[in-house]
Amino acid sequence: MIGLSDWNALPMGGAVWFWVLLLIAFVWLRRHADLNRGQRDHALTADDARRAPGFRPKVTMIVAGKEEEANIAQCVQGMLGQDYPGLQVIAVNDRSVDRTGAILDEMAARSPRLEAVHIRHLPEGWFGKNNAMRAGLERATGEWFCFTDADCKFDSRSLVSAAVGYAGENNIDFLSVLPKLEAETFWERVVQPVAGGILIFWNPPQKVNSPNCKQAYANGAFMLMSRRAYDALGGHDAVKATLNEDMHMARRAKQLGIRLHVMRNADMYRCRMYTGFRQIWRGWSRIFYGSFGTLPRLIISFLFLAIFSVSPYVALLTAGFVGSWGDWLAIAGAAAVASQQSILWRYYDFSGIPGRWALTYPLGAVLCLGMICNAMLRVGGATRTVWRGTTYVGGSQTTQGSAVPSAPANVAAAKSSASDGMTVETPSKQPAA
Repeated sequence: MIGLSDWNALPMGGAVWFWVLLLIAFVWLRRHADLNRGQRDHALTADDARRAPGFRPKVTMIVAGKEEEANIAQCVQGMLGQDYPGLQVIAVNDRSVDRTGAILDEMAARSPRLEAVHIRHLPEGWFGKNNAMRAGLERATGEWFCFTDADCKFDSRSLVSAAVGYAGENNIDFLSVLPKLEAETFWERVVQPVAGGILIFWNPPQKVNSPNCKQAYANGAFMLMSRRAYDALGGHDAVKATLNEDMHMARRAKQLGIRLHVMRNADMYRCRMYTGFRQIWRGWSRIFYGSFGTLPRLIISFLFLAIFSVSPYVALLTAGFVGSWGDWLAIAGAAAVASQQSILWRYYDFSGIPGRWALTYPLGAVLCLGMICNAMLRVGGATRTVWRGTTYVGGSQTTQGSAVPSAPANVAAAKSSASDGMTVETPSKQPAA
C-alpha cells in the first residue's frame, strides 16, 4: 500500500516527473473539448452546391501524376464526372515510364473536356510536382483553379460545385477540403492517425481559418483558389523548390492577407496516401521536412511527441525499477495513459479508423519520432530526398529520375520548348469515341 513515507522518499526528479505526468493527463483530457469543436465544425456536403447560386466562375481542375498508372484513370474519371458546368480538366503526366501517359491520352481521345499534358524534362531548380502543375496551368482558362492529387477518389459528383458554392458564400480566396484518409494495412492504421495528429497540433483548423492567427495549413489533395489569389501568391514559381508546396502556399496566403480556409468533407472524396511501410516512412519523413522545414520546429515537435505521447508508457514500464516511490510513478503514468486513450478512441473513430487501433498509438508515436529524426537530417541538405524517382538535395534535383522516352505512337504531338529547358507535349484532340 502506498504511504506518505513513499512520497517523502520521492527524489526531486521523481517528483517533477510525477507532476509532469499529471499535467500530461490534464492536457489529454482537455483535448476532448477540441474534438467536440471539430465535430461541430461544418463539413463540406453536396448541399453546399446550392450556396451562392449566382457565383459560378469558370473552373480549371488540374492533377499531376508520376508513375500513377494504378490510380490516374479513377482519379481523372472522377474529375470528368463532376457536375460543375464548363469545368476544364487538365491532367499532367510528369516523366512517367509506366502507362500513365498512355492512359491519359486514351482518356483525352474520348473526352473533349480533358487535356493531357506530357512533361519530358525537369528544369533545374524545380521540384517535379510544382513544375508539372505550372506546365498544366499554362493551358488553364478558368477564373478559379482546383488542384488535386492522382491518388484521390471522388465519391460525389458535386464536390467542385459544393466547394465553389461554399467559397463564394463565405468570400474565401483559398479553400482546402481535407480528404477522408483510407488506411487498409496494419502500418497505415498505426502511423496515419499519429502523423496526421502532429500536423493538427501545429495547425488547428479554428486558428488556420482565423485571419488573426498566423497558423496556416492546406492539403494538396484538394485546393480551390481564385486566379487572382494564385497570381498574388506568385504561382508555383514562388514554391518551385519546396516539398509540400500546399503548406508553403498556405503560409504565403496568410502573410499576404488572402482569405484561407480549411475544412473536412462528408464522404465526398477520399485518398489513400501510402501503402507499404517503406513508402509510409519516406512519405511522412518528406511531409514533416516540407511542412516544418526548420530544425527548431522539428526539435520542438520531437520533444512534444516524446513527452506527451511516449513518456506515460515509459513511466509505466520503469515504475517497478525505481524503488519504493515507483507506485506513485505508476499511478501518474496510468492516469496519463487512461486520459490519452479516452480521447484517442474518439479521435480514431472520427478519422475513420476503428477506435481499438488507438491501442497501437505508442508504436505509431515511436515510429513518428524516427520519421521526425529522419526529417531533421534533411534540413540544410544534409541528406538527399528521393521522391518519385528523382533525387533532391538542398532544393534542387541531382538526378532527373524517369523521363518520357518519346511521344506515344498514336499521338500527333505539338511540341514547345520553353527557354528554361522544359519540354511539353500536348496530344491533339481526337473525336470522342
